[in-house]
Amino acid sequence: MCSKRFYHIGFEQADLGAKPPTLALLSGDPERASLIAQTHLQNVKLLSDNRGLNSYLGYLANGCPILSATSGMGAPSLSIVVNELVQVGIRQIIRVGTCGSIQPHVAVGSIVISNAALCRQGAANDIAPLEYPAAADPFLTVALVKAARKLGCEHHLGIAASVDTFYEGQERMDSANPYLMRSLQGITAEYRHLNILNYEMECGTLFKMAGVYQFAAAAVCAVVAQRTVSENIIFPKKDIAIENAIATAISAAETLLSAKFEL
Repeated sequence: MCSKRFYHIGFEQADLGAKPPTLALLSGDPERASLIAQTHLQNVKLLSDNRGLNSYLGYLANGCPILSATSGMGAPSLSIVVNELVQVGIRQIIRVGTCGSIQPHVAVGSIVISNAALCRQGAANDIAPLEYPAAADPFLTVALVKAARKLGCEHHLGIAASVDTFYEGQERMDSANPYLMRSLQGITAEYRHLNILNYEMECGTLFKMAGVYQFAAAAVCAVVAQRTVSENIIFPKKDIAIENAIATAISAAETLLSAKFEL
């Protein structure tokens, strides 16, 4: 058993109790991690709020233990948190995030379940070479799709573009930087023609880490912007989309963990 408190996540394996969780729901936003814990889990315990990386131990309605944790924004922060979560015994991670659609049919308010990612992320390059596939676990992904169908959530399954920056990397022109490098001009249209569904900032590195570290990873993201129309976040539909993404992840986790504990 690991017997050290980890520097970034702020807790150790012993803090997880006699029946430790093996599945974590991972959110970039600490408020989302708190929302998941406080509204969807039972007997919640705050493990740590070190560095704003809030982590909560709780239980699903079926009694299975689960972690709701914060990865921070972007792949470098996520890579640290995931490394330490794996060291305390987490073997399945579902990212519950937000994203911007780059396809006309992927509407704000819906959710995107990523089966793979185009990975344009520096952190991932320290973990595996560029050619290494960034693919989600098929069993976790199917569980998310089934959960979305059961809940009646508008959902889309496909490839995400994982990039390191919110502004330049996603070809946003409305920013403090008046100059966009030529290599990024037109990148959104190119990705659209490649049938990529959305922009986000963590999946590619998470999926590559899963392959190298040998854990299972999947992702469900709330669509909060429609980049075929505007660069702006559509706030009136943001909360609905996030709640649908959370509900889908919780339902999938209940199915996955129930099956595990029945074996």
